[in-house]
Amino acid sequence: MMIVELIDGDDFRARLTALGIDIPKDADPDTCARIAAQAHQQKTIPELPALVRELMEQQAIMLPSVRHAIERFLPVE
Repeated sequence: MMIVELIDGDDFRARLTALGIDIPKDADPDTCARIAAQAHQQKTIPELPALVRELMEQQAIMLPSVRHAIERFLPVE
């Protein structure tokens, strides 16, 4: 039996904060994506589009709330 770890809100937040984006610890996926989009608009974060593409390629293991937040606020450039 294979156990797959899902990409949840905490994983999403951790990946964004690893890029230097300041996100509150209790932020839900929508808030994370919105803050990341605003940060990217204010000061381009070169790694963000690549992260978004990487995450969207893993939709099979991503929780729907994370996928919806990405689609809503962080479209792939």
